[in-house]
Amino acid sequence: MATVYATGKRKTAIAKVWVKPGSGKITVNGLDLNSWLGGHEAAKLKVIEPLLVTKQETSMDIKAITLGGGFNAQAEAVRHGISKALSAMDADFKAALKPKGLLTRDSRVVERKKFGRRKARRSPQFSKR
Repeated sequence: MATVYATGKRKTAIAKVWVKPGSGKITVNGLDLNSWLGGHEAAKLKVIEPLLVTKQETSMDIKAITLGGGFNAQAEAVRHGISKALSAMDADFKAALKPKGLLTRDSRVVERKKFGRRKARRSPQFSKR
């Protein structure tokens, strides 16, 4: 199998992901996964979830470049990119990832601010007298 490229997105974060057969090394923005996410264990689990579902955690090398958003949105974008790349590699992987919802792009984004309001929905304080 050759290297497979996929793009993952979440909110304003974008991840460019390359997956190839290897030893299980994950590199994000030139850093390994542990140094990139530091002590954020939940975000690390999100990133490796597609590999755990397909039982490929020690047989795929992953290189990712992320931009935009915060670290959590970037981690979810990397997860989406890994899932898309794995499904492009093998139809069996797609069958395992699809029921878990890992191939679906999470389209929730921040609602825009409306005029006459303080935020998207928050109204100015009401004073009766």
